[in-house]
Amino acid sequence: MKILMRFSSLVMILLLLISCGTSTKAKKEDKALGVEEHFQLAFKAAERGNVEEAVSEYQQVLKLDPKHSRAHLNLGLAYGRQGKWDKEISQYKKAIGTDPNFTEAYFHLGVAYGEKGKLNEAMGQYQKALQINPNYVEAYNNLGNIHFRKGKADDALSAYMKTVEIKPDYARGHFNIGSVHRRQGRIEEAVASFKKALEIDPKYAWPHYHVAFIYFEKGEFKLAIEHSDLAGKLGAVVDPNLLERLKPYR
Repeated sequence: MKILMRFSSLVMILLLLISCGTSTKAKKEDKALGVEEHFQLAFKAAERGNVEEAVSEYQQVLKLDPKHSRAHLNLGLAYGRQGKWDKEISQYKKAIGTDPNFTEAYFHLGVAYGEKGKLNEAMGQYQKALQINPNYVEAYNNLGNIHFRKGKADDALSAYMKTVEIKPDYARGHFNIGSVHRRQGRIEEAVASFKKALEIDPKYAWPHYHVAFIYFEKGEFKLAIEHSDLAGKLGAVVDPNLLERLKPYR
């Protein structure tokens, strides 16, 4: 009888353990994800290139926390990758609404306006970003790009010079400085700036491309071929006319 009772007690304990274990597992599975968990899922989905999943997860974040400024920003970036420009801009504005000092939101709003051809609006956003962070290199660079597109070479040069003042190893800034010098006919200064960009980043295709043209114009064909070939290998689409004109010198 005692053995039977002990056996019965053991069975009951095992059943309770199994029951408790199943209940705990079910609770973990049913537990709703929090803001940070949804945010991380969205971020990782975006890194994988799964934009739809990223959008869905960022939307979940914002349901739980409508004032999550970073989620608004990242959702805007995801909408931009989907070509949903109005939704993109709306999210950047919401990010700024929740955090008026969010420099990245002003910057990306400027980028979005620039892509839509709204250059003055874009310029305004870059200037706001720079008011908050005067050392925002990319904002100065993009501000210079707008001046360049508007034909204001001196203003563009001033903005580009600011980028390399803040960050001397900013290859894009040196390249853009070279582009202004070239447009204004200062060829030696242009070459020096392009070469500086290439010292910093030898795999930067566009300085190679522009240097190739300059060397061709100067009659230094071997150097022109060398740099045009490098530009093509590094991803630049080299002007077919330049390649054709270089053929006799290969």
